Amino acid sequence: MDIDAAARAVERIREVAREASRPEVLAGVGPFGSLFQLRSYRDPVLVASVDSVGTKVKLAALLDRYDTVGVDIVNHCVNDIFTSGAEPLFFLDYIGSSTLGEEEKVTLVRGMASACRAVGCALVGGELADMPDIYAPGDFDLVGFILGVVERDAIIDGSAIREGDVLLALPSSGLHTNGYSLVRKIFGVGVGGDPEEERAKLYRTYPDLGLTLGEALLAPHRCYCNELRPVLKHLRGMAHITGGGLLDNVPRVLPEGLAARFERATWRVPPIFSLIQKEGNVEETEMYRTFNMGLGMVLVCSPREAEVVRSQVREAGVVGQVVRQEGDQRVLLV
Repeated sequence: MDIDAAARAVERIREVAREASRPEVLAGVGPFGSLFQLRSYRDPVLVASVDSVGTKVKLAALLDRYDTVGVDIVNHCVNDIFTSGAEPLFFLDYIGSSTLGEEEKVTLVRGMASACRAVGCALVGGELADMPDIYAPGDFDLVGFILGVVERDAIIDGSAIREGDVLLALPSSGLHTNGYSLVRKIFGVGVGGDPEEERAKLYRTYPDLGLTLGEALLAPHRCYCNELRPVLKHLRGMAHITGGGLLDNVPRVLPEGLAARFERATWRVPPIFSLIQKEGNVEETEMYRTFNMGLGMVLVCSPREAEVVRSQVREAGVVGQVVRQEGDQRVLLV
């Protein structure tokens, strides 16, 4: 371990973090604990979440691309708490590795800072853990922690959802941060083989993609916070489509006895998913349980409010409706 290099990285990261701050931050990167003053709320409810980029980091390391996964982890966490209507307040990260260099660490944090800045979230601290006996050479882990706040009477929890409500959705930018263990196995990348051979597979261009496989798989996780802030009061529920896909995530916001009926012809499934299904011979049900299939955020609102949302959020398209549940299925794909 190079202690001097670690110290330099921390100092550089401190400067990067200052670019993503808020007036409520009393102490950011540096002290043993960051300080944040909560103010200007009537009846605040704190909303917290933690997540990781998963094995997508293996592809980032293989291609020596560290900026996009920094964006990934922030946007994933922001979207998660935003489903409750929460405003993101501050974010912390954990980077664990054995041989990750100073430049790579700073690049990761720079990506996080840019994503935090984009939504007005403060980057207040983190942990750089150098553990050569835990992480294999070249491997690293990236985890994010976020805290947000929402007024109690403005919480979006799905309890107001009714039969006949409209399902709207915003498109994803690709796989986001889920399904990479399966994808790596299908394409034979980031699985411990010859690095040059694996990189060559990622540099391959597929006609349907219009870009390399690596570029398609490292497309940053999209954030929906800024687009949806103006229409929060019109929503009854939101589902961030992460691990578990449409089949497992949408039921998390539905009251008992209700199901979601999706009309598959109402949206275009991006070619990366068709390629994965073809190359891996993956059953369709498994695709919808593992991947977002082109829908990154699903919104639920009344028919009248749906028109308001669509008039303000151009990419929000009608993809189905809420129906009475029959049998065990909570999500119907027709």
